[in-house]
Amino acid sequence: MIVLRSALFNTLFYGYTTLTAFRMAPLLLWRGADVNPGVRRWAEGVLWLLEHVVGITYEVRGHRHIPEGPALIASKHQSAWDTVTFHIFMAAPAYVMKKELTNLPLYGRFTQMAGSIVVDREAGAQAIKGLVRDCRASLETGHQIVIFPEGTRTTPGTRYPYQPGIAALYRQLDMAVVPVALNSGLFWGRHSFIKNPGRIVVQFLPPIPAGIDRRKFMVELEQQIEAATAALIAEATGDGPGDSPWDNIGGNPMDMSS
Repeated sequence: MIVLRSALFNTLFYGYTTLTAFRMAPLLLWRGADVNPGVRRWAEGVLWLLEHVVGITYEVRGHRHIPEGPALIASKHQSAWDTVTFHIFMAAPAYVMKKELTNLPLYGRFTQMAGSIVVDREAGAQAIKGLVRDCRASLETGHQIVIFPEGTRTTPGTRYPYQPGIAALYRQLDMAVVPVALNSGLFWGRHSFIKNPGRIVVQFLPPIPAGIDRRKFMVELEQQIEAATAALIAEATGDGPGDSPWDNIGGNPMDMSS
């Protein structure tokens, strides 16, 4: 049954995404057109399909830590789900994305129009300079920058080295960083056809204040994200008590299940 429901979801997802792209295509002709309302509606539709076709719902915890104005968000990245849903959680998210994604027909152009920040990972030090410049400009227009510090999706229980981009942004923009933990890879896996029913949990953690030494910041960021992510995975799989050390900070979590 899971295989059949996954196949149906994948068919509907790609069909729905294609129809949305063609419906929004005329906006490509208008310089400065606001595609964000359409992107948000698309994200809401994807979440509806996930719930009603494969039985995946979601919950947001640490709601009080979700910033409303310009901000830096550093999130664990386990699934394509993560690239959809920040449009639901925040008013004006701007994803940091690799340059290769801009080559995808329509998708690449729409993501740029929605405010995504493109990084050419082959450009070395120049890539970092461009990242800082573009993020500063995006913040000035009120966006919340969403960056995945590991630079790629990871399977649950694994981690990649945290990349220097987030450290450069933290130091040069002199802003607090909001860490985010999640367990989405348990349900919509990396490069996985199968979608497993269950509840994805996203947890916004207390901001790391500006001004900390760069190395201490990177250690603190990784420790917070990885510890909270491990707790969410343990909670979902029944491998441990599942009590995140951040669950009771700032009051009760707010359930934003669809």
